[in-house]
Amino acid sequence: MRLEGQVALVTGGSRSIGRAIALAFAREGAAVAVNYVRRVEEAQSAIREIEALDRRALAVRADTSQRAQVHAMVEEVWTRLGPIDILVNNAGVQKRVFFVDLEEADWDWMLGVNLKGYFLVGQAVAARMKARGRGKIINVSSEAGGFPAQRMTAYCVSKAGVMMLTKCMALELAPHGIRVNALAPGLTRTDINRKDLEDETFLKARLARIPLGRVLTPEDLVGAAMFLASTDSDMMTGMTLQVDGGRGIA
Repeated sequence: MRLEGQVALVTGGSRSIGRAIALAFAREGAAVAVNYVRRVEEAQSAIREIEALDRRALAVRADTSQRAQVHAMVEEVWTRLGPIDILVNNAGVQKRVFFVDLEEADWDWMLGVNLKGYFLVGQAVAARMKARGRGKIINVSSEAGGFPAQRMTAYCVSKAGVMMLTKCMALELAPHGIRVNALAPGLTRTDINRKDLEDETFLKARLARIPLGRVLTPEDLVGAAMFLASTDSDMMTGMTLQVDGGRGIA
């Protein structure tokens, strides 16, 4: 098992992409902490699935855009599961609204969770990884970080920021044995965009830009996440791995 004996923290791990990654890590031998904010039932369900694999698991509530909650979360994981070997920054939010109608509160909300949250959790975990001289950090970005989209200004900006944050973290943390890479999914069927994907006009237009011809599922991201978490990627840092069905070449 590629992650035997390791401890992983997955933010936003109770559903969709985060949940799929958390379960995959458990199947490969890791103890997994699942972060959530509101959906306690889904977090507990994920924990039951992980424990059914005979792995240790912990559901930990924290708003990742709030420093005090982040530090309390990291301390709880470290105390109850052990030192964090792998961090997956995945918690994210999205709201579709035209640029001229975008409220400051919504801008702050999306940038707060999608970018500031990655900074806060990454900083708190990296400080402890640094003392141990090793660690893997995966920042989940999006194809939206490289392609502008209508009614998605704040989201696109936040995901572009994640890619640059990844490079800066990787550069500074490399001397301490910490690898930091980003995973950029293409259009994926998640709770965030479920309503959009029910719109046939929206779906048809998006599929026309995906050479492989289908929307991704959270499970489509598992292989790439495992690669970045395992020793297979030990000579990679500061990179963004795009899993998008070919959207980047269309």
